[in-house]
Amino acid sequence: MSMRARRTLLLTMGGGLLASCGFELRGTPELPFSRIALDGFATRSPLAEELRRALAQAAEVVPASDRAQVVLHALTDARERGVVASTADGQVRELQLRVRLTFRLSTPAGAELIPQTELLLTRDMSYSESLALAKEYEEVQLYRAMQSDIVSQVLRRLARVKITRG
Repeated sequence: MSMRARRTLLLTMGGGLLASCGFELRGTPELPFSRIALDGFATRSPLAEELRRALAQAAEVVPASDRAQVVLHALTDARERGVVASTADGQVRELQLRVRLTFRLSTPAGAELIPQTELLLTRDMSYSESLALAKEYEEVQLYRAMQSDIVSQVLRRLARVKITRG
């Protein structure tokens, strides 16, 4: 059997196993509301932008809270960076990156749907001055991955909200 035929057979078998076990990529969850407003985010917040794009797949993101069914209030939206380890000479060797979102969800009238909730993700990253450009790129990628994870967590929480009609 040729190498190409073997590879094709393995890929086909792997795909069949994934399909038979019920594996399905996680998509945007179905939300129990059709209009949401975002409040309290910084003007150019990358987290708010990604959240807005993700929400737009399942609901209309409206600019004014009086037109929304629910309002997501950002109380804290921060990217933090701290030194975890350094040499005796004071050279940084390890950093800790953090993305923090504290939010609550309410109706425009103020009824609380999700109480104040904090999502905090951290990643440790080694650092070397001689690889500063590569480490800067790695830092950007880690922040982006943490941000996407937080957006997914927020969407899952929003999908579980119970809205009473009337």
